[in-house]
Amino acid sequence: MKPVTLKEIAEKLNISVTTVSKALKDYPDVSKKTKALVKELAETLNYKPNSFAVHLRTKESKTIGLVIPEIVHHFFSSVIKGIISEAEKEGYLVIILQSNESYELEKKQIDLLLSHRVDGILISLANGTADFKHLNAILEQDKPLVMFDKIAKLVKCSKVIIDDQKAAFIATQHLIDSGCKRIAHFRGPLLPQNSIDRFLGYKKALLANGMEYDPRLVYLSDCGENSFDDGKVNAAQLYKDHSDVDGIFINTDLVAIGAISEFQKLGVQIPEEISIVGFSNWFMSSVISPTITTIDQPGYVMGQTAFIQLYKEIQALKKGTPLQPETITLETALIKRESTKGS
Repeated sequence: MKPVTLKEIAEKLNISVTTVSKALKDYPDVSKKTKALVKELAETLNYKPNSFAVHLRTKESKTIGLVIPEIVHHFFSSVIKGIISEAEKEGYLVIILQSNESYELEKKQIDLLLSHRVDGILISLANGTADFKHLNAILEQDKPLVMFDKIAKLVKCSKVIIDDQKAAFIATQHLIDSGCKRIAHFRGPLLPQNSIDRFLGYKKALLANGMEYDPRLVYLSDCGENSFDDGKVNAAQLYKDHSDVDGIFINTDLVAIGAISEFQKLGVQIPEEISIVGFSNWFMSSVISPTITTIDQPGYVMGQTAFIQLYKEIQALKKGTPLQPETITLETALIKRESTKGS
């Protein structure tokens, strides 16, 4: 069945197309009686506005793009919920694309979103993204761009982040305060920026407490994905190389869960022999045994904040109002659980 048009509604009521259009938009120069007739018939015929035609007229698609590394991920699923909750309030559709931590795929997805004339783009970068031409291309087309979580400091756009360095310092300090003397770090990949900042926070905490920084105790991700298997592999290697380590700050909760699984297999007692602090506060971190001490990362609020900032920039662009990029830093908190002593 073909979509119903304004012309068909107009012919059935013997009025002009312009009057139908105005009635549906509640223009004051159309009588209440006519508005009621038009709206009733439109509902009966299941009339839907032509979004493409609206876009041509208003230069606004009411659509935004969202590019994230992974959808099936506790943190990013929380971010998505936060974005959609705010987008629905403003009548926006969110196109969600997954980069799979691939720079090449991320570039293609940005091109796709731009070709679909989205009003703005939200993005958390893939781990491998080190070239930012595709991001600057968004800004060159006068499209608002807001980064969140995994960002590029060199791209001049708004960003919604946490203070990863501060949070990592607090996590490492907790291990020190609980009695740990030799602390390792499962860093994950060399990129993105949040991985760098968490490493720097770990290192600063050691030095601030007069402890030696030993680069041999920093373990990178084998596959660059911060996976469960990374945790298992790194835990096994650490146990083999450095049996004197009694604390580990781990880049994400998923890697921490993998590490705990491997240590349990090896007969290592947590936290009696090794204390562990994770990052993100995944649901699983509160239900496995032992439960994981972690940094709470506010995914839902980050999503809400990112969309609100993007919407603000879309509206400013429509009005021709100059707008300086903002960096919004959200608060985190240490959640003490069973994987560290004295929690």
